[in-house]
Amino acid sequence: MDITLWLKGSALSALAAALAFIAPPTTAKAAASASAETSAELDRQDRRARHGDRRQARGERRGNRGQARGERRANRHQARQAPRAQHAPQARPQRQQRQQARQQTRGNREAYRPRNNNVSRPARSGERDRRFERRTMRSGERIEMPTQRRAQRHGNRAEQHGQRRNERVGVRDGRRGDRFENRAQRRGNRAENHNNRRGHRAENRNNRRGDRFENHANRRGDRYGNRAGHRTDRAHRQGYRDGVHSERRRDARRDRRHGYRDGRRSGYRQGHRDVRRWNRGWRQNRRFGWRDYRHNNRNIFRLGHYYSPYRGYRYSRLQIGFFLDSLFYSNRYWINDPWSYRLPAVYGPYRWVRYYDDVILVDIYTGEVVDVIYDFFW
Repeated sequence: MDITLWLKGSALSALAAALAFIAPPTTAKAAASASAETSAELDRQDRRARHGDRRQARGERRGNRGQARGERRANRHQARQAPRAQHAPQARPQRQQRQQARQQTRGNREAYRPRNNNVSRPARSGERDRRFERRTMRSGERIEMPTQRRAQRHGNRAEQHGQRRNERVGVRDGRRGDRFENRAQRRGNRAENHNNRRGHRAENRNNRRGDRFENHANRRGDRYGNRAGHRTDRAHRQGYRDGVHSERRRDARRDRRHGYRDGRRSGYRQGHRDVRRWNRGWRQNRRFGWRDYRHNNRNIFRLGHYYSPYRGYRYSRLQIGFFLDSLFYSNRYWINDPWSYRLPAVYGPYRWVRYYDDVILVDIYTGEVVDVIYDFFW
């Protein structure tokens, strides 16, 4: 088939070529297109033929496979049936015997089974009756035993509950008796301690009273003795007052007064400035900028703890015009170099004095506070 188609295609192509050489150009073109269409059609027919051949061959192969599969199945079935046919004559008698035994057993059961409620069962043999009785007794025991056990457990629980209750009552009574006993004992101890304290207080009161009486009598005797001694020594004391000692005391007082006045006069003679009142305008002078100086020299203004001249004395904020005791402005509290703290120099009776963390200006003749700066030291 392929050779025939090829020959046909070759003849047509040769005819188309001859016509192309003989015909004019337009005719040649038409012949070329016709030959191209013819060759395309021939190719399509060729492809269809080849496809049909492949389909036919595939169908043949599929049929062969199905036939071979059927043959294999038939062979397997025959192979399975052969052993069964060999063993069948031996298995049939055994099966028949089993069927006969089942039918006989079923007949025996039907014989003992009543057909209706009016027909009574046949009498059981003695062995079956005994088995039935034993089974009945066991079932009765099984029913009766839980009831007995339950009753016994209930009785045991009631007995234990009663015992525990009696124990609790006994413990409660014992605790109550102990509480009563302890309470009575504490009452007796309190009464005894109260009586003891009362006796001690009475004894101490009597002792103190006796001591007071004794001391009063002693003091009275001493006063009488001293009074008699004073009476005997009165003349001597009077002479002593009028004697040399009294004169010396008067002289000492006079000397102190004159010395104080002389000191005031000498202070007044030192210059005209000494008699003037203290000028508080020094704060406006920039030379005495103690705040800035303290900010840059903190260690200089840290003098340590201040010890008051009086024990138990507390800090009191002083004001100008307040009068201090002489111990507060003694020389141990003086600031001998005021300029080291950028304070103005003093003159006359005035002195810069430390008072806790404050610095005050005191007139040492009168004790008057003339000027004060609070929180001066750290």
